Amino acid sequence: MVFILGVNFPEQRLVKRSLETFYGVGPSFSQRLMAHFHIHPTAKVGGLADKQVQDLTAELSNMTIENDLRRRLRDNIRRLRDMGSYRGRRHAMGLPVRGQRTRTQINNARQLNKVERRG
Repeated sequence: MVFILGVNFPEQRLVKRSLETFYGVGPSFSQRLMAHFHIHPTAKVGGLADKQVQDLTAELSNMTIENDLRRRLRDNIRRLRDMGSYRGRRHAMGLPVRGQRTRTQINNARQLNKVERRG
């Protein structure tokens, strides 16, 4: 098991997939991180040198990921709601925020907009 930023990863797992498990790190950013630290795209977590693991951990700890990013998104939505803007009211009602059609086909948008936005 390899320990990166407080998470244990199995040694046979790909580095790219392991980095993408962190909230806020997507496919393109994980690829950029791996290129920056000279890690092959098909490298396994167990094959990383200790220096590379430390460098990845240091880089990820400097970023806004996981709970900090979730908190920032929640605060931004709360700020919009408190301000009374159009987007804030749409978030509060659980309706589409970005101009999607609501006359028909709203069920999916309502489901997606409910997640962690009320409160």
